[in-house]
Amino acid sequence: MSRSKEIESKLGFDVIRNEISSLCTSRMGREAVESMTFMSDYITIVRLLKQTDEMLRLIRSSTDLPGSTVYDVVPYLNEIKAYGSFMSAERLRDLGKMLASISEVRNFFSRSQDDSSSPLYPELKKEFENLVSFPAVEHEIERCINRFGEVKDNASAELAEIRRSIASANGSIARAMRKVLDRAAAEGIVDKDVAPSMRDGRMVLPVSAAMKRRVNGIVHDESATGKTVFIEPAEVVEAGNRLRELQMQERREIIRILISIADIIRPDIELIEAGCLSLGYLDFIKAKARFADLVGASLPHVGKNPEIDWFNAFHPALFLTLSQQGRSVVSMNLHLDADHRFLIISGPNAGGKSVALKTVGIIQYMMQCGVLPTLYDNSHMGIFENILVDIGDEQSMENDLSTYSSHLRNMKDFLRRSGPATLVLADEMGSGTEPQIGGALAQAILYRLGESGCFGLVTTHYQNLKTFADDTPGFINGAMLYDRQHLRPTFQLSVGNPGSSFAIEIARNIGLPNDVIDMAKEIVGSDYVNSDKYLLDIARDRKYWSNKRQSIKEKEQHLDKLLEKYEDTASDLKQKRAEIIKDAREEAREILKSANARLEKAIRDIKNAEAEKERTRQIRRELEDYKESLKEPSEDKTIPDALKPLKHKSKKSKDQSVAKDKLVAPKAALTVGDWVKMDGSGSAGQILSIQGKKAEVAFGPLRTTVDLSRLSLAQKPKQSAATQTLSVSSQTSEDSRRRQLNFKNEIDVRGMRADEAIQAVTYFLDDAVQFSAGKVRILHGTGHGILKTLIREQLRVNPNVSSYHDEDVRFGGAGITIVHLS
Repeated sequence: MSRSKEIESKLGFDVIRNEISSLCTSRMGREAVESMTFMSDYITIVRLLKQTDEMLRLIRSSTDLPGSTVYDVVPYLNEIKAYGSFMSAERLRDLGKMLASISEVRNFFSRSQDDSSSPLYPELKKEFENLVSFPAVEHEIERCINRFGEVKDNASAELAEIRRSIASANGSIARAMRKVLDRAAAEGIVDKDVAPSMRDGRMVLPVSAAMKRRVNGIVHDESATGKTVFIEPAEVVEAGNRLRELQMQERREIIRILISIADIIRPDIELIEAGCLSLGYLDFIKAKARFADLVGASLPHVGKNPEIDWFNAFHPALFLTLSQQGRSVVSMNLHLDADHRFLIISGPNAGGKSVALKTVGIIQYMMQCGVLPTLYDNSHMGIFENILVDIGDEQSMENDLSTYSSHLRNMKDFLRRSGPATLVLADEMGSGTEPQIGGALAQAILYRLGESGCFGLVTTHYQNLKTFADDTPGFINGAMLYDRQHLRPTFQLSVGNPGSSFAIEIARNIGLPNDVIDMAKEIVGSDYVNSDKYLLDIARDRKYWSNKRQSIKEKEQHLDKLLEKYEDTASDLKQKRAEIIKDAREEAREILKSANARLEKAIRDIKNAEAEKERTRQIRRELEDYKESLKEPSEDKTIPDALKPLKHKSKKSKDQSVAKDKLVAPKAALTVGDWVKMDGSGSAGQILSIQGKKAEVAFGPLRTTVDLSRLSLAQKPKQSAATQTLSVSSQTSEDSRRRQLNFKNEIDVRGMRADEAIQAVTYFLDDAVQFSAGKVRILHGTGHGILKTLIREQLRVNPNVSSYHDEDVRFGGAGITIVHLS
């Protein structure tokens, strides 16, 4: 099927063509728009659609597109094909910009690829990556021509010398003219504010006609009134002649330079023309992409065979018109397949039947012209060999054709040309003649078209065609819906049931007398009148149940998503539960390792204290039983009583805290005067005071502040046992000397939890006071400042701290606190 202006006008594609043409920036782009035609070659159509879609993605990505400036230089190239011819400097400037754009386009699409080295725009890359660039021509034009379209002074040494001479001559003439002007003003020949002017490239002096005899020189011109003459003074005539000679030399040298540039261009004229035409084609693709962005078009799935499965399709020309009026267009969904190839659309007048017909035609025509169609990208479209259109009134007085005759002539052509790859669009089939025979002929024509296997849409008001569509395979009814409550069309297409013409309702809405309407109802009969009502009821019910099905479908989908989400959540919880149990077992093993080490130390202490061997064996036996109990998961296992003083501090997660509570029994409350032992130490001390969660404990002559959590009840040491006292005193003295040797006046608590850091700082300060350290440093870091604040609160209440402040900014600043001890 070739391009038909008549079909394009009927469908509204001429509006689309004009709109795309207006978006082009070059003559070559507009020529490409004008050459757009209906195609049926699948590969070509898909290539053009993908090129436009890729350009649309480029535009929407706000990428700086190359080739934005396209100059029509092809006619200029034709002018220099003859030897000795040349191109003007202004045209050379445009040619230079065009060649630069060709290089930019080629480079852009040659390197456009994603992270996987796949081309981002494969079709555009194929089209433009092989463009030929002309660096020698570009360089020569850039060297000789400036951005204003003038030959540069340094285009040649001769031109530079000539222009220096011209500048010198102009200076000489200006100085001589200034002397003449000053003398003439002094003599009263001219006014003092008179300035020289130019006539025919010569500098002249404006003198009144009465004074012209007093100025020696050549008269070149006079004013329109004859009151002023323009005289070139004799003093500058010779200089003016020299200037004219230099200007002619300049012109000859410029022509020589332009001819030399043309000689460089001439061998590549055909390739340059091809590159310019490619940029014009790029301009054409950009225009199609801008139009697609304007109307919201997209790339559907395109198949080789005829197929119509469209979603949210609308007429682009109607969209543009309504958008200017601030209104929205009504879209439609359409599905035609092998079982239902032909749609018979009925409904009220001015209800949108013809618009639906034109929408199908223009969308299919756009796609097969390589223009992105106005529908959703999940739509499916196929390729048709022909689109046959019978829309509107084609009566012709010249050809002696009536309206009906023109329709019959089109039907004859349809029957001759229709086939499986044909799309038929007929508006008001069978109208224009006596309804009964017109309907019969329309039905017979539709039957033959159906036998040919073609696809099509037909609008009608005939009842026999509605019945025919219900009874004949391959045909299906459709209706343009009508809002009976507000008596206005909705312009929505509903497929599956025929529509009513609503002639009675429309007549009553227009204001036709009721008695006339009643008479018409009597003439046609109540059965026929009620048939419209029945059709309306069927359409309403169909719409209601369609909405219900859609609602149920959406709810089922929602339930499926919820079920899937809950199953995933249950699976995650099961996995997390297994991980928590695994972590709990790992921590229990760590607790056992720690408990074992502490138990060994306790045993050594017991032996040093001459404890009973039976008690030692009992502790070991209980520990082994506890270790065996942790090998298998159990909910009610508890730590043996003998291990309760060996409580281990675990992580603060919720599940692990529960496990810890089950494994470790709480300690007895401690009071002032109790004898206690500190974890990791075998010596007993007495609590002197308790403040919150800390206690001051005296271990012999040594006093220290300790967390209550690190203390456990102990027996009061026997005062009469001198050897025991000596042993404790000796051990304490030895530990003290060792700690003093290893003491540093700096502690780093970065990365510790708050409670660990405070406890470490407390022990550190106690040691510092004991070892008479006057100043210490605490490294806590900056972070959010929480650790620093807690530590300084502890320093503020410590009686041994006289003052504290930030370290010097050169040595750490706010990340370090300097503490002065009293």
